[in-house]
Amino acid sequence: MSSPTVPSVLFVCVHNAGRSQMAAAFLTRLGRERVEVRSAGSAPADTVNPAVVEAMKEAGIDISTEVPKVLTVEAVQASDVVITMGCGDACPYFPGKRYLDWTLEDPAGQGVAAVRPIRDQIEQRVRTLLTELGIGAPA
Repeated sequence: MSSPTVPSVLFVCVHNAGRSQMAAAFLTRLGRERVEVRSAGSAPADTVNPAVVEAMKEAGIDISTEVPKVLTVEAVQASDVVITMGCGDACPYFPGKRYLDWTLEDPAGQGVAAVRPIRDQIEQRVRTLLTELGIGAPA
């Protein structure tokens, strides 16, 4: 349960196997327990994309034990900010929530070399989000 002092953020993409997993991992690391983090997918995959796991390992973050999760109405309702990443109409909408849509290339079916720039874009957006939330990211 989130409190007024700890904002909660939900990252959503279709399979919860790439972009939303990377974003959640960066926010968890950079937010340092000052933000509640969730990620989910409208049609979750069975596993996280191995190229995404490898690209994140290069950035010093291990997401090898993460599992894609199904998007629930409860997760959206419990989040202050909902960030979608290419799920289109499959993402639920609730009035009063802050919604952001991050247009990012889908890492599905891509190798680590193609995932790296997506990873780096996500890290930069997460750092900006932390600033917008009034938390700020470590240098």
